[in-house]
Amino acid sequence: MEKASLSHMNTRLPLPNRTCAFLQFKHPTSFPTFPNPRPLRLRRPNCSISDGAVPSWVGASDSSLAVKKKAAEVSPELKGTSIFLVGLKSSLKTSLGKLLADVLRYYYFDSDSLVEEAVGGAHAAKSFRESDGKGFYESETEVLKQLSSMGRLVVCVGNGAVTSSTNLALLRYGISLWIDVPLDFVARDVIEDQSQFAPSEISISGSYPEVKDELGALYDKYRDGYATADATISVQKVASWLDCDNLDEITREDLALEALKEIEKLTRVKKMMEEAARPF
Repeated sequence: MEKASLSHMNTRLPLPNRTCAFLQFKHPTSFPTFPNPRPLRLRRPNCSISDGAVPSWVGASDSSLAVKKKAAEVSPELKGTSIFLVGLKSSLKTSLGKLLADVLRYYYFDSDSLVEEAVGGAHAAKSFRESDGKGFYESETEVLKQLSSMGRLVVCVGNGAVTSSTNLALLRYGISLWIDVPLDFVARDVIEDQSQFAPSEISISGSYPEVKDELGALYDKYRDGYATADATISVQKVASWLDCDNLDEITREDLALEALKEIEKLTRVKKMMEEAARPF
């Protein structure tokens, strides 16, 4: 797996043996002083499409082929514009983000994970968030500043990205999508992996009904921020369009195809606006 390191004072993410001019920051920024700071390491996932590699989708399902085909159609018009995914943290949102990065040949990052690495790990991040929630969100702002100055990224952003006008403005550097996942799905994720949410956000030690209720309150708290996204990818709506009664049957490929269609619409609108603004 290829890796790239970013220290608090560096502004370039060099990747070995690969042209990566798009990873050069436009505006030098630095991270704030964190307790016990450690170098931040950005990673690219194992993509099924890589230079000179045999695509892993050969012989895959029709849905995977449809996603790949749509990505090939969308990519030229996208022109490296980054994609930011907002919404409650869930395994489905993460999986979708990685798939989009895969088929578009983008890099995938999770902003919360980057902040965690910067402060010394998940445990330190939880303590930081509990003791200074505002400071934690400000840390995410610094991460977003650097990520928004780059291209060819798919970023799953935390709730801090929709809590201030500054962060929302940073998301405008790319295309933002609200990944609207049913609370049932998210609650199951929390029960199975309690590390997804900090104790300051929800009581992860509660029962399934309690966790779901708290997630509902969290959803209501951030809903207006989520709704500022350029488009919404709703699991329930996709299921309705596919005439599927069982939401568990909706796959990340189904969501990815819908996301790519929305991205295609947005790029077309942008192109039309640019052409309309040209002088005669």
